[in-house]
Amino acid sequence: MRRPVIGITSYVEPAKFTVWELRVALLPYMYVEQVVRAGGQPVVLPPAGDPAQVVSRLDGLILAGGGDIDPARYGEPPHDRTGYIRKFRDEAEFALLTEALDAGLPFLGICRGLQVLNVALGGTLHQHLPDVVGHAGHSPEPGRFGPLPIIAKPGTRLAKALGTDPVTVPHYHHQAIDRLAPGLTATATADDGTIEAVEPDSGAFTMAVQWHPEAAEDCALFEALVAAC
Repeated sequence: MRRPVIGITSYVEPAKFTVWELRVALLPYMYVEQVVRAGGQPVVLPPAGDPAQVVSRLDGLILAGGGDIDPARYGEPPHDRTGYIRKFRDEAEFALLTEALDAGLPFLGICRGLQVLNVALGGTLHQHLPDVVGHAGHSPEPGRFGPLPIIAKPGTRLAKALGTDPVTVPHYHHQAIDRLAPGLTATATADDGTIEAVEPDSGAFTMAVQWHPEAAEDCALFEALVAAC
């Protein structure tokens, strides 16, 4: 049976590999492995040209993690801890997401991907979550995931994939949803009240989570996406 083609957005950053030090379109390989494990065929999408044009050739889309969204997109000045803004990536991914939603393409947003979805639909973000919740458990230190439990809301796509008991998942985010966008429902929260997942009130398969399922032992969310495709 043909594997559904799943586009995954990528970073553009300086990187070192073998004998080279260059500006590179890159993606943590965990995303690729999880899509393959779930039965999909991954295709990496750099934020260049017009990525929205590829929507008609995809069976599904993942907006991957990354740096912070330019807060001007939701009408706020930057916090002093907001960083790694790549405006070219914002432009590419907001256009890609809009095209995908209009086409009813099955969609999974991961970390930054959830934030892009919320901002694109009219929501806002907490720019530095420790200021709100009083701890750094969602991003304990550079380059290390923080294990925190989330609880999925019964009757949601997320609950169908993960169940409704508390599940400990890998977090690495210092921003999160502040004002939830119209048309979205919060489908999971952390113990401190942080919104950790959202789904639209109706329409095609769309799911977004604030944590990093690509770093989890299971591939339940990727399986749900592939099944929807």
